[in-house]
Amino acid sequence: MSFSLPDFRRKWSCRGYMSARAAMVTAALGLSFVLVERAEARKYAAPLDIFGLGTPRPRAAVHSAKTTAKTTAKTTAKTTAKIPATVPLPKPRPDEAPKAMEETAPEAEEKPSADKPSANKPAEAAPRPEKQLSACRLALTEDIAIAPSIPDIHGPGACGGEDLVRLEAIVLPDKRKVAVKPAAILRCTMASAVADWVRKDMVPLAASLGSAISDLDNFDSFECRGRNRVVGALLSEHGKANALDVRAIKLANGQSIGLTDRTISREVRERVLHSVCSRFSTVLGPGSDWYHEDHIHLDLAQRRNDYRICQWNVWDPLPQVAPLLPAERPEEAPPREVAARPQAKEGDDEAAEKSPAPAEKPADGNKAQSHKPATKKRR
Repeated sequence: MSFSLPDFRRKWSCRGYMSARAAMVTAALGLSFVLVERAEARKYAAPLDIFGLGTPRPRAAVHSAKTTAKTTAKTTAKTTAKIPATVPLPKPRPDEAPKAMEETAPEAEEKPSADKPSANKPAEAAPRPEKQLSACRLALTEDIAIAPSIPDIHGPGACGGEDLVRLEAIVLPDKRKVAVKPAAILRCTMASAVADWVRKDMVPLAASLGSAISDLDNFDSFECRGRNRVVGALLSEHGKANALDVRAIKLANGQSIGLTDRTISREVRERVLHSVCSRFSTVLGPGSDWYHEDHIHLDLAQRRNDYRICQWNVWDPLPQVAPLLPAERPEEAPPREVAARPQAKEGDDEAAEKSPAPAEKPADGNKAQSHKPATKKRR
């Protein structure tokens, strides 16, 4: 198929050119509208654009930030230009001024009241009320004994006790002191009983001996242990600070009255026995067991029906001559060899009487045979 210019002009007139231009204008307008819509769409995020990939960041904020920075710089430069070149220094701080830390502390902060502890600090332990003195402690004054109070003892196995004192000396009615050596740790009631015993019973006893009491020999007082120091035994009254072991009482003239000493007069020891058994609920001494052969145990143990134990045998004084030694041998007694020889039989005695006397030695020098008495062989 061949075309020629006349045919072309005949087929496509000027209306064709006009339609082509109209199409181009329409396309240009459509493109401009599309660009405008895209620019408007950048301001709003797409509803399904989860990760924000299709929507770039708006540049309006960056432009506004730059503008704000420039404005701030200009304002600062103007303000700085108005400050004078020389700035006056502050006056020195006076000596009487408060410390800087006190000034900087905020005044609006509420101070914790005394009744309510602060939240940061733990609550302080409330002071313990003072322990009231017992009737025994009020009665045991310095006119009776030097016995300062000591703290309560709470040891293992119910050892210890309350209302304890350290008995150092006993004050006599004439203000003289009887030292307790060493000082005894006792309950107040036990210390008071010991003081009354010494003041009312032992002072007259020492006076009857022509002297005054000076020391009390303390063999044992408080000790956390079983009875007689036996492992596994019941708790002793010593473990409760309710017992005292006394070995002797010393006088001012140097004499020592051993309560278990058999060389001491029996009358003196019996007086001590009656006095302690009337004042203490338990008295153990010689004859009770072999643990108390050299001292006297005293305590105030509480028992049913106020039962008391007083086991102390006051032995007689030892004789001056020991009874086990033999008596002196009388002068008329036969020699010890003859007395120790067994009695011979009757037949042996008759044979000894009939036997001839030993023959004299012959002149010619021959020796006669000597006759010896027959003896029994020992088996």
